[in-house]
Amino acid sequence: MDKMQFLAMIQSYTGVGIGLIIGLGALGACVGVGIMCSRFLEGAARQPELMPQLQAKVFLLLGLIDASFIIGVGLAMMFAFANPLLAVIQ
Repeated sequence: MDKMQFLAMIQSYTGVGIGLIIGLGALGACVGVGIMCSRFLEGAARQPELMPQLQAKVFLLLGLIDASFIIGVGLAMMFAFANPLLAVIQ
């Protein structure tokens, strides 16, 4: 195999990996947020006096869950635009 074929193979596998990182990260974040918000609504319905305390924790966890997805998107963009694997071939 010549150099161009190796580069094409690395870029194609990187594209598949980027799709998996973003797709599975979004799926996990959405499922996590959905489960957490449903539990919040259940807790608020059972004990309405604890709603302000629960709401503060929900917003904190929402930020943490979304931050993990955004970190995954950042890593995917690093592989898309500044792929460190291409430096091995050159």
